Amino acid sequence: QVQVVESGGGLVQPGGSLRLSCTASGIRLDDYFVNWYRIIPDEQRLRVATISGSGTDTYYPDSTKGRFTASRDSAKSAVTLQMNNLKPEDAGIYFCNPYRGNSNYWGQGTQVTVSS
Repeated sequence: QVQVVESGGGLVQPGGSLRLSCTASGIRLDDYFVNWYRIIPDEQRLRVATISGSGTDTYYPDSTKGRFTASRDSAKSAVTLQMNNLKPEDAGIYFCNPYRGNSNYWGQGTQVTVSS
């Protein structure tokens, strides 16, 4: 049984920072690409970052480039998402999505609220 767990969400003021973490049991995260998505209820999900299995390749859309950084913490078998200069439009539920070929896993998400 594969379980993916996101953590680190919370309430932050505009301009603040949060660091999300993704861990998994039942798979080795290092064997998977990992996407981070933001989902707002009743709206489309938006991919905010992707990191390769080796950690050497990353992707960010224009909306998060320069503010978000995905990285791997091999010692903790985790993938992190450092989010800086947060804006109100960054609010939502953040999901970690390890994928490889036809294997695709999701956690329960962690809530990020950006408000003064």
